[in-house]
Amino acid sequence: MTQAELDVDASKFNLPVVKATEGADGIVVSSLKNDGFVTLDPGFLTTAQCKSKITFIDGRRSILRYRGYPIEQLCEQSDFLEVAWLLQYGELPTQAEYDQFCLDLNRRTMVGEDFRSFMASFPRSAQPMSVLASAINALAAFYPDTTDVSDPEQLDESARIIMAKARTIVSYIYRRRRDEPMLYPDVARGYIDDFLRMCFAVPYEPYRSDELLIHALGRLLIIHADHEQNCSTSVVRIAGSAHANLYSAVAAGINALSGPRHGGANEAVLKQLEAIRDSDESVSQFVENAKANNVRISGLGHRVYKCHDPRAMVAKQYLEELMARGDVDSHLPADERALFAIAKELEDIALHDEYFVSRNLYPNVDFYTGLLYQIIGFDAAMFTPLFALGRIPGWIAQYREMLDDPETKIGRPRQVYIGPAAREYVPIDQR
Repeated sequence: MTQAELDVDASKFNLPVVKATEGADGIVVSSLKNDGFVTLDPGFLTTAQCKSKITFIDGRRSILRYRGYPIEQLCEQSDFLEVAWLLQYGELPTQAEYDQFCLDLNRRTMVGEDFRSFMASFPRSAQPMSVLASAINALAAFYPDTTDVSDPEQLDESARIIMAKARTIVSYIYRRRRDEPMLYPDVARGYIDDFLRMCFAVPYEPYRSDELLIHALGRLLIIHADHEQNCSTSVVRIAGSAHANLYSAVAAGINALSGPRHGGANEAVLKQLEAIRDSDESVSQFVENAKANNVRISGLGHRVYKCHDPRAMVAKQYLEELMARGDVDSHLPADERALFAIAKELEDIALHDEYFVSRNLYPNVDFYTGLLYQIIGFDAAMFTPLFALGRIPGWIAQYREMLDDPETKIGRPRQVYIGPAAREYVPIDQR
């Protein structure tokens, strides 16, 4: 095995190197804890918490692959449930496996009346991600015989329950916010088609989903399905390392995703576009003012991608198709096209202005997804729950991989203590 050498003052360490299939190799530093040293890496910029076979990212070449398959090919030729299977089991399903997987999910989409009452107990004004995390966590209480993580059958069942019921839960959250009746699933429809029906249908009228919107939302869910060891995925793995059940671990991931620096960025981009639209500034003036005042422009730049985010290109493609069609739904703002024009102009500036190019500030996945969610019909508060709906297959896959890895240990990061040294207690009357 290749060894790396580390010299610290008079100490010398030989550290094993794990070779990667692609990307950066890993230097195993675990032995340092026995020799008076820990690694200090705020934000885990260069720290790998695990070995994984699920997702590969090369941020300098705009590469994102699930189990080796390029995201562009999956978006063009696959669908969300096939990708969900791929992430969990490592290979594309056969037709029989795919059909059974779809059937298994359809049979579990319904939630019981007690659970519907539980969902109805939240205030209509409740933050959607808080409701979603609570609802996924509550599934463990409604299905207690699926919480033993050491039982493969229970783990399979809990994974299917979460996948099946998450879309029902998100639709209930959306309708509760609008004071509309919660609709039952229709197992005769597809996963995305029925989700849109449960969100937007009027109970006493027939509902026909728009095929392009079905396809667009399916691709949004695919591009969000996994993204290596990001904040929320790391939280899922950390929770799972304590053998918290899958419901609890996924709920933890949802709570992490709710942060505006993680899952809420697409809402910030949309608000930014609307602010530019409503101001007296041109797009170029907005950019120059942001540069002069060192104000971050939402949707530009990414921790991993140092050029185009391939997910942003997929979202932009469907926006262009919808705009070209010429019959954007009437529930959208009248100036929807103006927002898209502003986004394209802002993107063009970022791609050619040396200020952004030199800093690798290219459009990321959030740059266009909020606008696309809005065209489909969702308000900004629902953007992050939709992100979570797409990310659930990745969280499940990462959790299962973590459980199966014999090297997994309970997550317990170290620290470098910089507080006071030992000191004597002073009685309160002497302070």
